[in-house]
Amino acid sequence: MTADVRPGRRAPGTAAPHAPTLEQVAARAGVSRSTASRAINGGFKVSPEAQAAVDSAVADLGYTPNRAARTLVTRRTDSIALVVPEPDEKVLTDPFFAGTLQGLSAALAETDIQLILLIARRGDEVHKTTRYLRNGHVDGAVVVSHHRDDALESVLAASRLPCVFVGRPWSSQPGLQYVDVNNYLGGRRATEHLIAAGCRRIATIAGPLDMAAGVDRLAGWRQALQDAGLSDEAMVRGDFTATSGAAAMDRLLDAHPDVDGVFAASDLMAVGALSVLTARGRAVPTDVKVIGFDDLGVAVSTAPPLTTMVNPVVEMSRVAGELLLEQIAGLAGSTEPRIFGAQVVVRQSA
Repeated sequence: MTADVRPGRRAPGTAAPHAPTLEQVAARAGVSRSTASRAINGGFKVSPEAQAAVDSAVADLGYTPNRAARTLVTRRTDSIALVVPEPDEKVLTDPFFAGTLQGLSAALAETDIQLILLIARRGDEVHKTTRYLRNGHVDGAVVVSHHRDDALESVLAASRLPCVFVGRPWSSQPGLQYVDVNNYLGGRRATEHLIAAGCRRIATIAGPLDMAAGVDRLAGWRQALQDAGLSDEAMVRGDFTATSGAAAMDRLLDAHPDVDGVFAASDLMAVGALSVLTARGRAVPTDVKVIGFDDLGVAVSTAPPLTTMVNPVVEMSRVAGELLLEQIAGLAGSTEPRIFGAQVVVRQSA
């Protein structure tokens, strides 16, 4: 009588096949057990040749890592958090955050690490996020668009959770690593560009002054004007959104009708400013020249196309992700900030 052997069943009287072990994978690949483990768990400090050999051995043997057991031993979760202390609607509409996700995804592309988005809304939501980070749910965190009162810097420094900030942190907590563009130099060069173009009454739509980027870009604008002997009175704050840029431009024209140049601390605020200038009959760039900050795609679709400063968000986020992976792997490295330069992209608005 023929035994009934169906998929998922063993033939009667046969022993259960042993699952391949990590030692067998290492032997098949011709590498040490530790190298095989590193290759399987993320590829840290593994040569391309060894990685390929281990990948081939895993496929040949049908090896499946016991992730639950590995988590108990290593306390690794194979996930990192992108922490954004901003409202949902801002995260979904600002191209800065799309660029951040693109850069982080590139850094994680060759690993099995998953990216978790934590939108830490202001107030109680920030406390929920910090509890989540402290309780070991992720292996590390990248923090973007942080504000002075978020307290994320002190919480993360005290927790010893590997973390990297995109943007200068407010406080100088020991060991905190960050990646940023030179916002002060960017604000200064943007203003110097307007001065060189003949503007003499240059206003700014500043970013939030509870964010380092807002403070630094404003300081650069002010210094360039002072160096040129020009007034720095025409300043109104926004919140990096187009709506706030439009409201700010209205207030600037009411208070300073002779404005002939505007430095907006983000491209979205510049978009709002352009709409108001058009509505109030001020031609750009003939009557008023406008320069923004970001160059993340919006600038090429405005009318006229927007002169702006490059904010290399994709590259900065990729570097932040790579630095975080090094921290998680225990690789010692410099904690000095990685600062990108400031570059003007000239288009028709200025």
